Amino acid sequence: MSGADETGGERKPRPSLLESLRNPERTVTTEISAGLPHGLKVTTAYAWRFVVIAVAAGILIWIVIQLKLLVVPLLVAILVAALIWPGFTWLLRHRVPRWLAIVVSVIGTFAVIGGLLWLAVWQISREWGSVRARTLESVQQLRQYLVEGPLHLTEAQIDSMLSQAWTFLQQQAELLWSGALAIGSTVGHVATGAVLSLFILLCILADGAGIWRWVVRLFPRRARADVDGAGRAGWATVVTYARTQLLVATIDAIGIGLGAFLLGVPLAIPIGVLVLLGAFVPFVGAIVTGTLAVFLALVYNGPWIAFWMIIVVLGVQQLEGHVLQPLLMGSAVKVHPLAVVLVVAGGAMIAGIPGALFAVPIAAFINVVAVYLSHRHPGGSAPPSEADLIWSTVPRSRRTTA
Repeated sequence: MSGADETGGERKPRPSLLESLRNPERTVTTEISAGLPHGLKVTTAYAWRFVVIAVAAGILIWIVIQLKLLVVPLLVAILVAALIWPGFTWLLRHRVPRWLAIVVSVIGTFAVIGGLLWLAVWQISREWGSVRARTLESVQQLRQYLVEGPLHLTEAQIDSMLSQAWTFLQQQAELLWSGALAIGSTVGHVATGAVLSLFILLCILADGAGIWRWVVRLFPRRARADVDGAGRAGWATVVTYARTQLLVATIDAIGIGLGAFLLGVPLAIPIGVLVLLGAFVPFVGAIVTGTLAVFLALVYNGPWIAFWMIIVVLGVQQLEGHVLQPLLMGSAVKVHPLAVVLVVAGGAMIAGIPGALFAVPIAAFINVVAVYLSHRHPGGSAPPSEADLIWSTVPRSRRTTA
């Protein structure tokens, strides 16, 4: 007969003598569990689940590292597909044949990127001799100031500090370039990755619906509806991220490039192009590329113009960090700016430049998928709208809502 315990709850019946003799270990475990505080039981239940998740995540990361020559091109292709997806679907909605939409989207994208890079490289190559000469001249003036100025440093001390600074920069560069997911250290690896990325991109644009249906069929039948809906929501978020990040990068490039032009800093156009490409790594990219503008302002225009160039770079970064990222990116991918900074830093520590580049879209995808699955009602709710999704090829005018 069961009764109430001291806390008013229902007391569990004690095991009988026969059960205790048959399963002594189970009886002891039951007695110990009954005497544990409720808070400790909840904590341990969460703890072992976190351990399982951590082990699974560690195994997944190890598998990704082993397959890095496949994973990085796949992620590059997905990110590029998300970037050109709005224009590609616009062509499809206007009844452009799919093969022609693929050709226009892919060739147009590579033409724009290649043209910007060619313009930057062309101007840098024209001014390279002057930049090198002015840099050497500025370094010599700095050495002379350190020796004859109020610091009264010796040549040996200056050489030692320069050597330490150069070693530090080399270490940081190696840390970024030798990430665990780096495409490869040889030209062959890079070329193979580029060809593989292009092939995957064409497959996504040509038969994204078939690829996704195949992926969904890999899951048990009862889970396919949830997987389908979560994948659609995640892909829509990645598309929104790529579109928003392009807007943020453009604003960064215009701000820093225009500031360099107005201050009379040379190579303003290459600076803007590099900021545009580097800004796809949130927060970090624009700062690193903006440092180039500060360096050119210092060696060409002197410390006063360099100071104002620093103000411009910091101002653009404050605009991105406090206005663009919270309002545009935060609402687009539902990830807090603090989380963006942390995942970018963690991605760079784990996988170098590729990790910093893919950290935010991966985090946004996981976040949206987790929220979708946790809020989905039993029995299934209406799937998300197919607008702007990879398997959606039906014109908007023909679509029906559930």
